[in-house]
Amino acid sequence: MSQDSSDAAPQVQPDDPNIAVAYEEGGRYWTADDVPTFNVAADGTVDWLTFSGYRRYNSECIVCHGPDGEGSTYAPAIKNSAVQMGYYDFVGVVVNGRKNGNSVMPQFGDNLNVMCYLDDIYVYLKARGVDAIPRGRPGSKEAKSDMIQEEENVCMG
Repeated sequence: MSQDSSDAAPQVQPDDPNIAVAYEEGGRYWTADDVPTFNVAADGTVDWLTFSGYRRYNSECIVCHGPDGEGSTYAPAIKNSAVQMGYYDFVGVVVNGRKNGNSVMPQFGDNLNVMCYLDDIYVYLKARGVDAIPRGRPGSKEAKSDMIQEEENVCMG
């Protein structure tokens, strides 16, 4: 989804309102604008959605966009897309797809394995895009909250 696979990671300060955690609810972290965001503890422990986003990215997105959102010969790097595009544009592209010249992002609006975990994928890519987490599987994670489990159960039907 990024225009250029060589895009450098945005320079984001920890108090950037587009990144900073304003509040937590049921194991989900939010900015002051009510946009999902990640939380990484000082010891490197990530929130559940960031961990889940890593897993979901690797089951649905890696085939085209390469490991850790770094891009491939087939599709561009998207690790910065969550930051550069913003939440609502990111969701729109994933749900509806997009054509950009010869590059085509298919729509995933009917894929429950993407749609039920879209916030997870978004916060994972957001964390990768600002280098809050390194490449690879996060080493430790928060427990999945009851609220997140219930939302997953409802979405997956």
